[in-house]
Amino acid sequence: MTQTLKIIIPMAGWGTRMRPQTWSKPKPLVSVAGKTSLDHLMHMFSTIPASFDVEYIFIIGPYLGEQIPVYLEKNYPHIKSSYVVQEEMKGQSHALWLSRHSVHGPTLMVFSDTLVETDFSFIKDEKFDGVAWVKPVPDPRRFGVAEVDDKNQITRLIEKPQTIENNLVLVGCYFFKKGEELIAAIDEQLKRQVQLKGEYFLADAINIMIEHGAKMRPEKVDVWLDTGTIEATLETNVYMLDHGRDNSAEASKRDGLTVVPPVFIHPSAKVERAVIGPHVSIGADCEVSHCVISNSILDEGSVATQSVLHGSFVGRQARVEGRARAVNIGDNSSIQF
Repeated sequence: MTQTLKIIIPMAGWGTRMRPQTWSKPKPLVSVAGKTSLDHLMHMFSTIPASFDVEYIFIIGPYLGEQIPVYLEKNYPHIKSSYVVQEEMKGQSHALWLSRHSVHGPTLMVFSDTLVETDFSFIKDEKFDGVAWVKPVPDPRRFGVAEVDDKNQITRLIEKPQTIENNLVLVGCYFFKKGEELIAAIDEQLKRQVQLKGEYFLADAINIMIEHGAKMRPEKVDVWLDTGTIEATLETNVYMLDHGRDNSAEASKRDGLTVVPPVFIHPSAKVERAVIGPHVSIGADCEVSHCVISNSILDEGSVATQSVLHGSFVGRQARVEGRARAVNIGDNSSIQF
């Protein structure tokens, strides 16, 4: 018997840590390793069992959020999807609460800037009420963590712990066998006014579920990638190019181009008299000449001439001319040195 799996993806934030790239597009549409962050996120769900009928719920924001449905309808016309607008930024739980009328049965919740390497096939046979994906880190104090007992069961979630004993960091991916139980816990969270600085955090709702007897367990991942800041996105670009996203072999066939693998150069990009790499992604319709570029992302339609770039992010249809070391310029910008 086919079950419906709801996949909820909150993406209503302002993307302030990704400025200036997010002045003109929402954070999930920022480029990394030749695709948008949203493309990589959608690929992450390829291991979901075929026995599930998947329905997506995208929680978008009032600022630039309208670009998300347009992009998905163009690039993923086959998926079943609905959209909820979070007009006020009141936190993670509030975002999920807005979709409450559609959330029941098996439910995955994944934050839009979370990319993990995991196999979702086990969820069809999951015995626990919920699963939280975690990654052990040496110092977890900047993150939320899962406190786990000797039976590998989560006893509570802790935001920004003061000590490092519990080092299982929450990576932003959760599974609930009954999504309606999560919504009930969020209802209680809102009534209790369990919040921090005006925001309702998902960890508090899950703790309420555990209070009421829900059994949660951790699922460890080895690879957790982040696209929440410019620096993190460049690091994610490095990892992805190192792990199969490069097309160096094809790119190196171009005349007048020296490629230092790994790189991704879109087939429609015009790149000549340049040294590209390592760890460079060049998007569609870019024009690059007389440049030396490493550890950088050039989004579609950008132009770079007579430049030396390292650790740089160049937005769509932006232009860089002249010698530079590192730049971060948004869409349709121009900078000369």
